Amino acid sequence: MRASELSELAAFVSVAKTRNFRLAGLERGVTASAISHAVTSLEERVGVRLLNRTTRSVSLTDAGDLLNARLAPAFLEIRDAVDSLNQFRDAPFGTVRINVPHSIGRFVLGKVIGPLIRNNPALRLEVIATDRMVDIVNDGFDAGIRLGGTISQDMVGVKLQPRLRLVVVGSPEYFETRPLPQLPQELRQHTCIQNVYPSGISYPWEFEKDGERIVFEPSGPLALDDNELMIEAVLGGVCLGYVWEGYARPHIEAGRLIQCLDDWCAPEDWLYLYYPSRRHVSAAMRALIEAIKA
Repeated sequence: MRASELSELAAFVSVAKTRNFRLAGLERGVTASAISHAVTSLEERVGVRLLNRTTRSVSLTDAGDLLNARLAPAFLEIRDAVDSLNQFRDAPFGTVRINVPHSIGRFVLGKVIGPLIRNNPALRLEVIATDRMVDIVNDGFDAGIRLGGTISQDMVGVKLQPRLRLVVVGSPEYFETRPLPQLPQELRQHTCIQNVYPSGISYPWEFEKDGERIVFEPSGPLALDDNELMIEAVLGGVCLGYVWEGYARPHIEAGRLIQCLDDWCAPEDWLYLYYPSRRHVSAAMRALIEAIKA
């Protein structure tokens, strides 16, 4: 089999897995048009249509489903065979593509990336940061990072440090004319930012102390999905924000922000690095796991 024919088959397997030419291109390190051309060339060579294409979706034909069922395990075997050579290398070789929430990526990976790349010069790390919910298998990721409560049971989870928490902050200017809240219920008398996901769905401010749990739904005039924008709004002196502590801590220590309800702000659920339980863990992936755990 010629190299061009093998490349066409690999492109088809990527499209079959991701159901998306752009994502398949990202996985293969080429453009979406190059993937499309390769699959079209394969279909012309075998004389059978393998994919149903519309402007919004890609699906497998019966022939494509049959071919993918045979090819996908074969390419996985090839990948594992190449990865097995890492035992003879001084450092792991390969690519790891990981998804991490944008809002907490810097706290989880900020101190990891430098040592990981420095100690593993043959490793290639792709980090995609987004706060939308991602299906790491369908979107072509090797692993993801999420809070424990959002990980499905068919995934392997590796518990990570540090355990993060959300805190309530306001500026000194804001509190010049308003009392510092002592209880979560008193937030109803304050102007508070609404926290929203990228989808636009809001999520509440949650508090816990001595076994008592209180959920507060802000109704202020401002809704944001970005912690840095929240900090800027709070620094403006017109509202309170509920943000990841890591974003607020430098401003608190510098006196630009005042933290309140500290004893009510409990740590969030544990963070986990997670990956499919049925997928072979490559040497590159193991290097990432060990770096994050360390």
